[in-house]
Amino acid sequence: MAHQSELIEQDILAYLKSHEEKTLLRFITCGSVDDGKSTLIGRLLWDSKMVFEDQLVSLEADSKKVGTQGGAIDYALLMDGLQAEREQGITIDVAYRYFSTERRKFIVADTPGHEQYTRNMVTGASTAQVAIILVDARKGLLTQTRRHSFLVSLVGIRHIVLAVNKMDLIDFDEKKFEAIRQDYGQFAASLGFGDITAIPLSALNGDNMIEPSANTPWYTGQTLMNYLESVQIEGEDREKPFRMPVQWVNRPNLDFRGFCGVIAAGTIRPGDELRVASSGRTSRVARIVTMDGDLPEATAGQAITLTLVDEIDVSRGDMLTVPDAPPIHARHPEAHLVWMHDEPLQPGQIYLVKTATAVTPGRVTAVPYAVDVNTLEQKQVPTLGLNEIGVVRLELDRPIAFDTYQQNRDTGSFILIDRFSNATVAAGMVIAAAPMEPQNAPLTGFGPDLTDAQGGLPRQISLSEASISGTGVSVVDLTGEWGSIEFDVSTSFLDYLGKGNRILFRLRDLAQLAAVAQLAYQQTLSFEFDRTAYGVSILLFKRGIRSASSVSGDDGIGI
Repeated sequence: MAHQSELIEQDILAYLKSHEEKTLLRFITCGSVDDGKSTLIGRLLWDSKMVFEDQLVSLEADSKKVGTQGGAIDYALLMDGLQAEREQGITIDVAYRYFSTERRKFIVADTPGHEQYTRNMVTGASTAQVAIILVDARKGLLTQTRRHSFLVSLVGIRHIVLAVNKMDLIDFDEKKFEAIRQDYGQFAASLGFGDITAIPLSALNGDNMIEPSANTPWYTGQTLMNYLESVQIEGEDREKPFRMPVQWVNRPNLDFRGFCGVIAAGTIRPGDELRVASSGRTSRVARIVTMDGDLPEATAGQAITLTLVDEIDVSRGDMLTVPDAPPIHARHPEAHLVWMHDEPLQPGQIYLVKTATAVTPGRVTAVPYAVDVNTLEQKQVPTLGLNEIGVVRLELDRPIAFDTYQQNRDTGSFILIDRFSNATVAAGMVIAAAPMEPQNAPLTGFGPDLTDAQGGLPRQISLSEASISGTGVSVVDLTGEWGSIEFDVSTSFLDYLGKGNRILFRLRDLAQLAAVAQLAYQQTLSFEFDRTAYGVSILLFKRGIRSASSVSGDDGIGI
């Protein structure tokens, strides 16, 4: 193995202790379908002596049977284990491998390059700290290179290695390497990466993988392994404001009440003041409790139990924060959403929204636009399908605490769960809070403004998109209407609801309920009834219809 040491023979416990204290780096490889991602990882494992004898025997046999190197060892087979992957010569599912060197431990994810498997790529990238983006030196930047770079920026990876692979096929041409490096730098300028390191490689032959290559005397930068061992990722979360989502309230006896969780950001010490994001109540840290005893200090990534000086209400799903830099606490986040399910998103349908430790019902109220991951262009769509990415607005049943994803990946991310199948249907990254303050819509009527008591006809109220302002939730205020009413509905109004927007009807009393219910019945709309401090309200929206084969019990269009 790569981390051979005399300590193994002299003091095995000291060796294991040193190995335990090594820092951990998670990284991914991504790029076009045939750029050599699996080969690159396989070569790293081979050169770092992480291939065991039984694996070597199997690899040699598989290389002769299904390899692409004419009987020579095909390093890609170390990663591509599925039969379909070996038959087609592509990566389909995310494969994880673990290895270590003298300086660091690694978890590497080999992600698929094909657009059909975008959800797999996003899954693999969601926990990575470094991305190796491969480019075929013969082809330069391709559509999939740009697509994966956008996805990498979307999931918050800031350290990029531009691995210009297959340099041996262009005779290690420096000018072509420089041209690719400059082209990528211009393209990636708007993606917000922290640093981009370009390295000329031949993953198959090992050039600039572990040791500097004699074939590139003009390149004086780091080898790939040297970069992975030295890139600084520790401490990035420690400088951020303190965040700890509460996972469990520990109450073993009457004398102890602690709040358990993993610190998502920042540093905490006994005596520091904390704030409960949901209630705004504050207290001070009494103890930092762990299985190995109390700590004088705890930082991001540590699992701890905090006890507080004051008895304040804190429950699972709450977030403990510093008072001077609280997170966003709102019901209406705006987020990037990666749709990961075969059935499309249904705006207005209730899903379970799971954040760090909290689960709350919520719905997507609007899809302002989807992003074409190949061209990065924004396009207007009514919904999102499998592997599509868009910006959405959500409404949650109760306010939750979150940060923007750029500020904190742990507290700024969430998943959507289908309530009936329990399937994870989407992954989200919070952009900002988008308060959806109800906007009063002007009512336009025609005909006699007479009440039934006066023998007149029902007042007709015209509803059109022009009469509804804003997106998300608009309000039709009927509290000033006396007598019977009817609605005249335009096509534009129904299209407005079809985009995921909703209308809140504020009623004067229950006598007006029949008119709104009849409107919903005639136009195949859904509504929810609520009684609030303002009186009686009806929320009207368009709910998508599921295919009959996918539904058991509730057909998705009822309340």
